[in-house]
Amino acid sequence: MFLRQLSYLIALEQHRHFSRAAQACGVSQPALSSAIRQLENELGITIINRNRRFFGLTEEGRRVLIWARKTLADLDSLRQEAAFAQDVAGGFVSIGVMPQGVQVVPLLLEHFRSAVPALRVEVTVYPNAEILHQLREQRIQLGLMYLDQVPKDGPFEVQRLYAEQYVLIAAPSIPLPVGRECGWQQAATLPLGLLSRNMHSRQLVDACFAQAGVAPRVMLETNVLELLHAEIMAGKVAGVMPVSALPERMGALGPLQVRRLDPSPAPEVGLLRLNQPNSTALLTRLWHVATALELDNIYAT
Repeated sequence: MFLRQLSYLIALEQHRHFSRAAQACGVSQPALSSAIRQLENELGITIINRNRRFFGLTEEGRRVLIWARKTLADLDSLRQEAAFAQDVAGGFVSIGVMPQGVQVVPLLLEHFRSAVPALRVEVTVYPNAEILHQLREQRIQLGLMYLDQVPKDGPFEVQRLYAEQYVLIAAPSIPLPVGRECGWQQAATLPLGLLSRNMHSRQLVDACFAQAGVAPRVMLETNVLELLHAEIMAGKVAGVMPVSALPERMGALGPLQVRRLDPSPAPEVGLLRLNQPNSTALLTRLWHVATALELDNIYAT
């Protein structure tokens, strides 16, 4: 017995005509008729009432039809499971990350690989706007960025991960206010290293200084987080950055001083993907992992 015989039987019952059923199956009418006769011979029953035309199924034929449909449906499910298992055992995903989200990526990948051990990953740093463009062009599959920068009417699905909290950070050689908190007026008096003006994180910081009615002493501006870390740890400047971007995430905090800034902006950061009706099994699995993550406690002061 061949699976094609079962599919021929289902097509014949659906079209109730030998020629149309054969055409739907992509075979000749004699080939379809011969396959059905072979099935009858193998089972030892008459499946079809026929003369030269199709007159319907016999009672035994209707029972075979039910079995055929179930068999092919089970086979289709098996194929889907096999494809799913193959996809999620490994596979490749490309992720676009905003600069200040780079240090979140190792934690994210740790969770991804717990579900997909052989996962291969490409991570590229982009500005928020470029992440959206790369997703639209389907050059990346996931983006990590500020959710308030995602257009509400855009073709994206989002998953919140955490809300940023901003802190003042400095080496011991730079005197900071006593206590765990610091105001923006006090921070503005220090020699500061800040992220570049075109970055959303910097724009949030500038807005806080403006709201406090002060102008900061900016001695360094850069879009390279590692350079900012190096200058802060060397005592050249103090920094204002989100907790998720602190150098301690690389095990390099050492004796640095940290003060919570009050009030602190709290923009939400999360993952996003292109909203598509047919997503791959791999991306579906990774998205499911992301929905279970809650990182606020990790990136809180």
